Amino acid sequence: MALPSERQDTIRTTLSSIEDPHERLTVAMGWKNGMAPLRPEDRTEANLVRGCVSRVWLAREMEDGRCRFRVDADSPLVRGLVGMLCGIYDGATPEEVVCGEPAVFDELGILRNLSPTRQNGLAAVRRALVEFAAGERVGVR
Repeated sequence: MALPSERQDTIRTTLSSIEDPHERLTVAMGWKNGMAPLRPEDRTEANLVRGCVSRVWLAREMEDGRCRFRVDADSPLVRGLVGMLCGIYDGATPEEVVCGEPAVFDELGILRNLSPTRQNGLAAVRRALVEFAAGERVGVR
């Protein structure tokens, strides 16, 4: 099962017209995705994503059979990137989160312009999304 394409189409449309990779990252840094903001009470140790150099908090919950995410990070660039990633999956079914890959980061060359530590951090957030959704698919909480 693939992710609905409109989740990545917005990112593609916005960033594909920007040729300079550093300018793309600057736009990504200010990314706003319409997800609910992270609440102060969500900034807990339990919501910290392991494997990120910057502190990234990820709040996860199910709402009407859909995965809902709220995210924030210390670094503006990381905040934009993880906001973009979580925005792709916010409102998706657990099956879509587990099986749908965020191809847009590769397609637009965003990954190759990130440091290895930032790439690892983005992968850690993706793993956290999948682990949550996989647990919801099988009814584990």
